[in-house]
Amino acid sequence: MIPVLSEHDTYDIISCGRFLRISQKDHLIAFDCPEEDLVFWENYFDCSTDYEAFQNSIDEKDSYLLAAAKTGSGIRILKQDLWEMIITFVISQQKTIPKIREAVENLCLRYGTEHDSPYGCYHAFPSPEQLIQASITDLQDIRLGYRAKYIRQLCEDAVNGLLDLDHLRTLDYTSSMEYLTGFYGIGKKVANCICLFGLHHIDAFPIDTWIEQILMKEYFKKHKRKYSTLPKSKLYSAITKDAFGKYHGYAGVMQQYIFYYERFLQSRIQ
Repeated sequence: MIPVLSEHDTYDIISCGRFLRISQKDHLIAFDCPEEDLVFWENYFDCSTDYEAFQNSIDEKDSYLLAAAKTGSGIRILKQDLWEMIITFVISQQKTIPKIREAVENLCLRYGTEHDSPYGCYHAFPSPEQLIQASITDLQDIRLGYRAKYIRQLCEDAVNGLLDLDHLRTLDYTSSMEYLTGFYGIGKKVANCICLFGLHHIDAFPIDTWIEQILMKEYFKKHKRKYSTLPKSKLYSAITKDAFGKYHGYAGVMQQYIFYYERFLQSRIQ
């Protein structure tokens, strides 16, 4: 779930029915949760992975990626709930982050299970069995627009076993992409996001408009003659392969560095 800012440098996070309040003071990060949930949250934040090794592998000639990794050095690929990521990234199509947050919170409040925490009650993300109670009209009423029919169909597919989440978790990255894009409302970009954040296939490299702009601005010129002959349908995948293929197995980490870096640079201009 998208973290909710509760106070200065303190966030509330809910995942799989668990609640965490996480806070930061200088370089110290504190988890406030029941002791029995600590292992869950350590796994959620991928604490056992050596991200410094990923950063140290960056090509010294790629000054842009080096700067991006330095700026976003604290980034980790979260191990989030698969079903929640499927629905959240379907919602994310053509929506801003505040609108995505609002839609997810509305789904939780209306259809998710209520739990208690030391800081008040919260609602977990609804399961397929809970969310299927919402009609297309109900979903449209919370401003999901054309996405409502996608979500409704995905709920039916999950409840009926056609969308088998347990099976999906056993698949490798390539097979996961093939499986996910077979469902109504899930295209290549959304499937890549689900793979990266819901299945922890950190080789996934989602390409949205921000990434397209970065690829053209920073990497197109390196092989301009080659890329100029390619149709748009093949252009971005070709640039990605040339620039990030060397980071096989963790290219998605590099994607997150450049995505964050570009948003960071834009925020400084505004």
